[in-house]
Amino acid sequence: MKVTTVSVPDAVRDIITRNRSIYDCIKMDLINYTALAVKIQNDVETQVGGPINLNTIVVAIKRYADSFEKKDEIQQEAVLKNARLSLTDGVIDIKFSTEEFGINDTATLMDKFTQIDPDYEFFRFTDSFRVLTEDILDVRKLLESLPLQKNTFQTGLAKISIRVPEVQGGSDIVSYVSEILHNNGIELVNAYFGQDEIVIVLREKDAARAYEILRSEISR
Repeated sequence: MKVTTVSVPDAVRDIITRNRSIYDCIKMDLINYTALAVKIQNDVETQVGGPINLNTIVVAIKRYADSFEKKDEIQQEAVLKNARLSLTDGVIDIKFSTEEFGINDTATLMDKFTQIDPDYEFFRFTDSFRVLTEDILDVRKLLESLPLQKNTFQTGLAKISIRVPEVQGGSDIVSYVSEILHNNGIELVNAYFGQDEIVIVLREKDAARAYEILRSEISR
């Protein structure tokens, strides 16, 4: 199991990357950072797990916006050089409400996922937690045994894990990957960030082509 917590820059990057309208406005410098910070503050606090000063969010937005100014430089430096990619299809993304699962219940649930898929990934937020795992019969049976009123899950997904040696400027990498795929007609479903790995989630039908596109960037 891999457990990931979320920083303010990661949360800001994730929220902007998944909202194409905001992403494009940020890229073209057509948005007020303070107004955007007010708009996304609740979402950032939900992902980080506590109250965040508005100015902290503004700074994170500005730093993310500044990364676009380095686009040409980033491309020349081959951001994905020496990166390692791994593709896993047949993935299910499950969201659980913490209102329905206490600490003990959550620990028991994680043990059950470990028995089914030891390599599942766990992402924790304030009011929920998410699990990325194989979409197999045993997982479906487990879900059927749980209260699903407030739990949601997405199927038909795949994930691409990107490991870059000595990762630095994660926002640059995510921005770069997102734009490459967007320009090829592929949109991310979600993205998660760890200390040494970025996991992008996308539709299974797009996964093989996305993998080849990113692999070609590595070999440039």
